[in-house]
Order: sequence, then C-alpha cells, then structure tokens
Amino acid sequence: MIFFDIDGTLLDHDKRLPASAKEAILALKEAGHEVAFATGRSPFMLEPLRRELGIDSFVGFNGQYVMQHGKLIYTNPIPTEVIRSLSEYALQQGHPLVYLDDEGMRSSSRRHPYVEESIGTLQYPHPEYDPHFYADRDIYQTMLFCTEQDESGYIERFRKLDFVRWHRLSMDVLPFGGSKAQGIERFIDRLGFRREQVYAFGDNLNDLEMLRYVGHSVAMGNSPESVKKVARYITKDVGHDGIAYGLELVGLL
Repeated sequence: MIFFDIDGTLLDHDKRLPASAKEAILALKEAGHEVAFATGRSPFMLEPLRRELGIDSFVGFNGQYVMQHGKLIYTNPIPTEVIRSLSEYALQQGHPLVYLDDEGMRSSSRRHPYVEESIGTLQYPHPEYDPHFYADRDIYQTMLFCTEQDESGYIERFRKLDFVRWHRLSMDVLPFGGSKAQGIERFIDRLGFRREQVYAFGDNLNDLEMLRYVGHSVAMGNSPESVKKVARYITKDVGHDGIAYGLELVGLL
C-alpha cells in the first residue's frame, strides 16, 4: 500500500506531474499494488489528477476525509462553534480565513494579498467572499493567513485545533489530533494492511505524522530538514524524477 502526498511530491514546483512520476504510478498499479493520495487538498481539487492516474482512493484534508475505492469511509469535520470562535478572533486580528468543504472553498475576506499569494501557489484564484460559509455545512479544514510571528496567539487560544504551516503566509487549521496518519490508519485497517506493508512519500510539515506512522517513509529531496530527519529514506527532488527514483530505492519498481 503506497500513499503519495501531492504538492511538492507528485506535482513539481510548477504544479506539473512529471512524466516519470506518472509512469511509475501506473507501473505500481499494473503490478497490483494499492495506490492512494494523502494530501491536504480538498476532494474537489483532486479531480484532474485522479482522472489522469485512475486513482479512486485518497486521504484528503490532512486525514479528515477518507475515500476508499470511491466510497467515503471516514470524515472528521471541525465543530461549527469552534470555527465561529476562530472566525471572530481572526477578524479582530485582521487575518483572513478560507473555509473548505468537499465541493468548494470560500473566503472571509473580499480580497487579501496573503490569500492571493498563498492560494495562487496552488493555481487557484482568490476564493469568493462568504464569511458565513461554515454555518450550514461540514468544514473539514480551514486556512488561516498570517505570518509566523502571529502563530502563537492562535495556538495558545484554540486548544481544540491544530495549526500546520504550509506557506510563509498560511496555515492549515485542523481538528485537534487530526493528521494524515489518522486517516491512513482508518484506510489500512479496512483493507487489512499492517503498518509494515505501508509506504508513504511526502515533503512538508503536514507529512510528519504520516512519515512517522508508516513502515516505509520516503522524504522528497526538496523537503525541509525537519521532514528528512523523520523519514527512513530520502529520494531526489520532485523535479528530478524523485518519485521514480524513490520507488526504485525502496524496491517497489
């Protein structure tokens, strides 16, 4: 069973899927291995890549939304009252939020440069304005836009949430204890895999729990040192055939 992060792992620095990575994934599937995504992205952001690679299993929202062979098997939304409290505090601080469900995302700000820069790296435009988007739907993840200097106030105040930085101006906001490892555990339990049979490729801070959890962890060459330190293997940069090289390194190809 092999899980792949997407941004910086499967997709390169220009958000393109290298030909060598596509060939490697298709070869894994042809050999009969189970392949899934493990990503911080929402399901609606995965459709093009899912179609291109023919993958119908994923751990989304950093573990809060798990799809197995096209069937939803686990969800863990953030409690509405917690999001409301976060929204009120962030508004006071002048920090925008983006709320995400499985079908779309909306912003608490009409237009903000932090949002434009961060979301832009995912090749999405500034989300539409809807500060009450969270009120009548399940929100599995929120993005908070602030600098590292402003992190501590949120971490100390909101003990029912986890904050994981993915951009210099943005953090993912998750239910406390939520992680890709949590989602992977539920995924493999249903299929009967042991942790020793599970491989995972990742490159960023939201991959730390996943890389610690699986039996065979691979950090991309473009990962920060904190990620490389917890991985069993280190492959090449995503832009230098890192996926194909890594799968050969661990003996899967």
